[in-house]
Amino acid sequence: MAEGRAGNRADGRAIRQLSRAAAVTALAGAIGGMALLAAETLAARTRRYASPDMQLAIRSTVGPAKAPTLRLVLLGDSTALGVGVDQVADTVGGQLAALLAEGPGGRRVELSSVAVAGSHSSDLNIQVARALVGLRPDVAVILIGTNDAVRLARPTESADQLAAAVRRLRDAGAAVVVGTCPDLGGTRAFAQPLRQLLGWHGRRLGRAQVEAVRAAGGVPVDLAERTGPVFRADAGTLCHDGFHPSADGYRVWAHALLPAVVAAVGGLRHP
Repeated sequence: MAEGRAGNRADGRAIRQLSRAAAVTALAGAIGGMALLAAETLAARTRRYASPDMQLAIRSTVGPAKAPTLRLVLLGDSTALGVGVDQVADTVGGQLAALLAEGPGGRRVELSSVAVAGSHSSDLNIQVARALVGLRPDVAVILIGTNDAVRLARPTESADQLAAAVRRLRDAGAAVVVGTCPDLGGTRAFAQPLRQLLGWHGRRLGRAQVEAVRAAGGVPVDLAERTGPVFRADAGTLCHDGFHPSADGYRVWAHALLPAVVAAVGGLRHP
């Protein structure tokens, strides 16, 4: 029996030593993972990204002169402005305008953007004011969420701020289409595992945005779901910085947004 008790004590010591070793290993792994994420975050922040081109903020008109006029205004972050390309025609707004002008019942589209590069959902309030005072949109397209996800903002808080912007535009008579947070897991600017983490957080934000936009009377378009696989498969959908869309990437987004925008145009009361 003594030998049995000694054996049990030895087994107990071995288990405790194994547990401590596992705990130390897990802690070391966690610390190492945090250090890796910190290094990747620093690298992402110091990376050189495409700069806004002020010419992209110029208003443009697309479509036949005698066609019914449609005021299309984009709000949001750098993607709504078109950072990553150097022609208005290549921006998501420019490509949407061309599709609306060329499609059945084509319109003369007056395209404008009040978007500001680097914007978060909390910045939409100022953009909405600018759109309503000077532009009076028939259809407003909002692209927002990337910067909220990158700074790991609370999804519900960001979604509530977006919903407030949607309600103000709807109350003013504008139809509203929102392109939710894109699939950050498809970007090349971030290394793993940071890319995976941001992709996961972006999907959480996107789901919150969808619910909030619907509740506010807007039409959400889940860009991560609809276009994420394309961006993951084709690096050419991103511009040189591996973060902002290229002309091809904006074209993919424009076609994803088009059905909702067409439906919004069809629901307008005036010609």
